[in-house]
Amino acid sequence: MTNPPTQHNELAVPALNWQRWLLLALTATVLAHVLDPLAWKLTLPGVNDKDLGRLLRIQGFLPAWGLLALAWWLEVGNPVRRRQGTLLLLLSPTLGGALAELLKLFFRRLRPDPEHFGYAFRAFNDGLFSNRGMGLPSSHVLVACGGAFALALLFPRARWLFYTLAAGCAATRVLAHGHFLSDTVVAAALAWPLVILLARWIRSG
Repeated sequence: MTNPPTQHNELAVPALNWQRWLLLALTATVLAHVLDPLAWKLTLPGVNDKDLGRLLRIQGFLPAWGLLALAWWLEVGNPVRRRQGTLLLLLSPTLGGALAELLKLFFRRLRPDPEHFGYAFRAFNDGLFSNRGMGLPSSHVLVACGGAFALALLFPRARWLFYTLAAGCAATRVLAHGHFLSDTVVAAALAWPLVILLARWIRSG
């Protein structure tokens, strides 16, 4: 017989200070753009072919989060926590990835050129609805951070482990010249309010 839902079993969601988040996000974004030329020089050929690289990059692989959500659903007995955790683990990375793909169509900044540093943009009259080759923000990192922040709400004492794995995913994208550092920082900054707002919606449902 399952226990009735109690407030203790509901998802704990921290408050979101929009002014503080905006200040931190803008500061981090500006700093990342300043450091982009240096980060562009830090390359590790074949990083995605190494075991550690694969482990870190898979944080940005959406189906992996579907498996984690399924594991939560199968393991957690309390119906409130089971529903809330499953939705959070499914929707946070999914919406993060979708947001990244949409914003690429708006920012239209191309991925880095391995041979020459510089920002390049595609004109709006050139494939308006195609984000092929665009990198701002990083989809992998928004997926990874969306999932990591969701796990941090479910397992707060282990949150730094999840943050480290998401940062590692971002590092692989920069080291492989798949993204500028700023692509990954913008993605991480966007993931936090997305997860908080989603968690609040799930808890109120």
